[in-house]
Amino acid sequence: MSTPTSDRVLERLGRLHPKLIDLSLGRIERLLAALGNPQDALPPVVHVAGTKGKGSTVATMRACLEAAGYRVHAYISPHLVRFHERIRLAGQLIEEERLIALLEECERANRDAPITFFEITTAAAFLAFARTLADIVLLEVGLGGRLDATNVVRRPAVTAITPVSLDHQAFLGDTVAAIAGEKAGILKPGITAVIAPQSSEAAAVIEARAAAVSAPLYRAWHEWHCEISGDGMRYRGERWRLDLPLPSLMGAHQVVNAGTAVACLERLSAFDIPAEAIANGLRHIDWPARLQLLRRGPLVDAVPPDWELWLDGGHNPLAGEILGDVAAAWHDRPLYLVVGMMNTKDAAGFIAPLAKHARALWAVTIPGEKNALPAEAIADAAGSARLAARTADSVLAAIRDIPVHDGNGRVLICGSLYFAGKVLAENG
Repeated sequence: MSTPTSDRVLERLGRLHPKLIDLSLGRIERLLAALGNPQDALPPVVHVAGTKGKGSTVATMRACLEAAGYRVHAYISPHLVRFHERIRLAGQLIEEERLIALLEECERANRDAPITFFEITTAAAFLAFARTLADIVLLEVGLGGRLDATNVVRRPAVTAITPVSLDHQAFLGDTVAAIAGEKAGILKPGITAVIAPQSSEAAAVIEARAAAVSAPLYRAWHEWHCEISGDGMRYRGERWRLDLPLPSLMGAHQVVNAGTAVACLERLSAFDIPAEAIANGLRHIDWPARLQLLRRGPLVDAVPPDWELWLDGGHNPLAGEILGDVAAAWHDRPLYLVVGMMNTKDAAGFIAPLAKHARALWAVTIPGEKNALPAEAIADAAGSARLAARTADSVLAAIRDIPVHDGNGRVLICGSLYFAGKVLAENG
């Protein structure tokens, strides 16, 4: 009999429900009850929802809390290369043997009942968190909020909503207001909700939901402020006045995410988090594929030595706007795009803000993804934005096809976190 691996167990768990996504709380509540409700035995929880920036916000909080000496559990999704990235126990990625044991325990308790992959793996994460000593849990919503499997924690210490925009419309609704309503489903009575900058449409929905459940709001540009100041950033809240370094993650949008993270930390009144720890954490945020400059590996070797190769997992129109703002500042070199996307995403909406800053785009079908958007469709979306586009069989083929006679150039690989994960794996 072959030795079990987490990949084999995960593949088996993926067959327990005919749909990958089926938003509901009933199935996970049933399983958690069979497991003894581990979600009720966790350290203080910070629960984070939002369309864009929730992962960066969690990563920033983790860096600051660990710099202050706290043991931090963290749950994120999706992973980039290995599933283990989703579950971090007291600062360390979950080990293979422990992951297998937890997954198999959840599988036995589930008794072959229908349950989605995300639900049963979230139950495994709760088991791991309840059984491992730590000071705090940083819990990232998977999709939406109201019916997300993470939304079974009854009394988090703080909730947070990062910027809300259109994404996952097939599951969350066709308007920003509808999507904001789903995100606001994580708000809890009497629990402070930290709110990142929002459109007026999203803010109105979030504020109405907060009033309905009596959740105090801690809002950007109202109760707290964060902005670039000189060569750093300045945070002002009800208790804290901090002059801090810029976050190590690139882009003006990361100042928004860092401010949201600091606002969450400020509301953790039971924790002692010195300004020095926050500053140190901001300098050392670990969050791959978010405007990441790739420095070595076979893909880097495929471009000339004086070129830059960047990677970002952004995949919706808001991410396209953010990357467009970054690209606008990259006027010192010609920019070429390599794009792979999922077929549930708005390719034209993502590419349009980038198009005017790029010379050309190479479209790639994400390898090994049954829901990948065909390269031809991505190229058509680029064409609609009046950006020259070609298709390529792989990222390496695309990079090798980019003309190098323009002097120092820059390549940005983007369009999907799943694509980014494949790129990181291919690049070693």
